[in-house]
Amino acid sequence: MDTDLDVIEKLEKLQNVIRTFNKVAVAFSGGADSSFLLHEAAEILGKENVLAITVSSPAFPKAETDAAVNFCKNAEIKQILIDADMMSVKEFRENSTDRCYHCKKALFKKVEKTAKENDVQIVCDGSNSDDDGDYRPGLKAIAELGVRSPLKEAGLSKPEIRMLSKEAGLISWDKPSLACLASRIPYGEEINVKKLSMVEEAEKILHDTGLRQVRVRIHGDMARIETETDEIKKITEDKIRQNIVSGLKKLGFKYISLDLEGYRSGSMNEVL
Repeated sequence: MDTDLDVIEKLEKLQNVIRTFNKVAVAFSGGADSSFLLHEAAEILGKENVLAITVSSPAFPKAETDAAVNFCKNAEIKQILIDADMMSVKEFRENSTDRCYHCKKALFKKVEKTAKENDVQIVCDGSNSDDDGDYRPGLKAIAELGVRSPLKEAGLSKPEIRMLSKEAGLISWDKPSLACLASRIPYGEEINVKKLSMVEEAEKILHDTGLRQVRVRIHGDMARIETETDEIKKITEDKIRQNIVSGLKKLGFKYISLDLEGYRSGSMNEVL
């Protein structure tokens, strides 16, 4: 393994944490973090003692849910899909600054209920050590419910998880970071299915042009596009630019802007 001693120690710590579980349910989004956690749990505990629980919701792109299903199918890991009607959660719809807290609380209550119905008492999520660096009220909800975060407990960062995932042969190792679609809507602006759908479709248009890490933030009838700074030149190429503008206007956006600061996780939190 071409990794430094510190990462090897963290990996061993992760594996030791997992060994303390008899059975475990992983809240599985299909992203790089939860994929690596699910893989390690299956390797250590055996696939028969691991359950992947994936939430289906308008707040999560359907393509990501489909990818999570394919991952579990290929890995031969039992998976349960649960529907989450987040629009029934008043605090989620109202989109206050603690929206993520109420969202995570509602989601993980459903995940825990599903786990217990399948005789699994321990639920884990894919939070890593980097997640403490931003405003993430959802982590408070996870802690209150007693959900374990083995990657964070082991001190593993996102780059380290990607490196270990690559060495493990996981196709998810370089998958772009994911986030709830509600994070594209400014705090205080009501969330509805139409807005979430507009974001999902707009980001699909951007991905289809070959861009990897993108966000489309909604500001009224304006779309603010964030992409990696080294992709900004590409997005301004005439043909690509025209296709993006045409596609997003068909979705209902009147103005299309490009954020020259580039992609950054949690940029909506900058106003806090």
